[in-house]
Amino acid sequence: MLEQNQYTEDNIRSLDWKEHIRMRPGMYIGKLGDGSSPDDGIYILLKEVMDNCIDEFVMGAGKTIEVTIKDKLVTVRDYGRGIPLGKVVDVVSKMNTGGKYDSKAFKKSVGLNGVGTKAVNALSNFFRVESVRDNQQKAAEFSAGNLTIEEDVQETTKRKGTKVSFIADEAIFKNYKYRNEYIIKMLKNYCYLNRGLTIYYNGEKYISEFGLKDLLEENIAEEDMVYPIIHLEGDDIEVAITHSKSQYSEEYHSFVNGQNTTQGGTHLGAFREAIVKTIKEFYNKPFEASDIRKSIVSAVSVKVEEPVFESQTKTKLGSTDIGPNGPSVRTFVNDFIKTNLDNFLHKIRKLPMHYCVRFYKPNAT
Repeated sequence: MLEQNQYTEDNIRSLDWKEHIRMRPGMYIGKLGDGSSPDDGIYILLKEVMDNCIDEFVMGAGKTIEVTIKDKLVTVRDYGRGIPLGKVVDVVSKMNTGGKYDSKAFKKSVGLNGVGTKAVNALSNFFRVESVRDNQQKAAEFSAGNLTIEEDVQETTKRKGTKVSFIADEAIFKNYKYRNEYIIKMLKNYCYLNRGLTIYYNGEKYISEFGLKDLLEENIAEEDMVYPIIHLEGDDIEVAITHSKSQYSEEYHSFVNGQNTTQGGTHLGAFREAIVKTIKEFYNKPFEASDIRKSIVSAVSVKVEEPVFESQTKTKLGSTDIGPNGPSVRTFVNDFIKTNLDNFLHKIRKLPMHYCVRFYKPNAT
């Protein structure tokens, strides 16, 4: 008879927050990688810090973010309100601690209650946070999530805001290297989604005047557009649409609260449905959905209160409602597209059916 494995109290372990993150980093940042793919862990670390800066901008505090990467030291400085000085250490090192539990303070936040910054702390062999408020500064340093230095509150003439510096731990991220093209694309997306925001990356300035319209122009050449970009905006929603002459696949850039939802979610599903429904009704033709969407190049951004994502990396929206007292995501997006795209098509009266429907023959009945 096989000897039974012993299962006793000695088999039970309790991990503190940093041990759990370091043992199971994939639960917090997805895959690790080495920086050769845009969704590798080192970029998620940067994104988690950036998300907090963006939340400050969205709340009307701080219009500039400075990002520098020198060797492997990443520094992100915003000019928002700054972390309350008495909570600087807690906010980056204690689970279930953060301002985003108060929906009044962060109504349409992308960060998930500060979990992300704690993950950055735990997964870095050097992590420093500085906060400036009311001409006072508080700073602390960590290594692998362990507090190494806690500075006293000091008087300062620095501008208010928060500065985070970190070096990702090479014991976890093996042989990693930052690729500028991935970082620049990420930072540009932040600008497209947050007009009025200026981001400096290693001294280079990034800013967007026309939001998602700028994003599409970055991703499709003007000569490849079947028609000029249709750019529609409303409260908590923005879309940009065109069709490509050269590609047959559908191309979508989707966002929630400024977060690039690369795997889509409820908002993108509603958008794809609404485009088909509106065009079919406007032209009063029984088009196939695939023919309408074929070769489409578009971007959609929505803002959702207390968003629910399907993972900590926030690449897919799971929320079914826009907010606790709002309509469903499906209804919200459908109503916006139905009203605004239909109005646009009625106004211009210059968009032939075969522009919006890939295989429609103009002479067909």
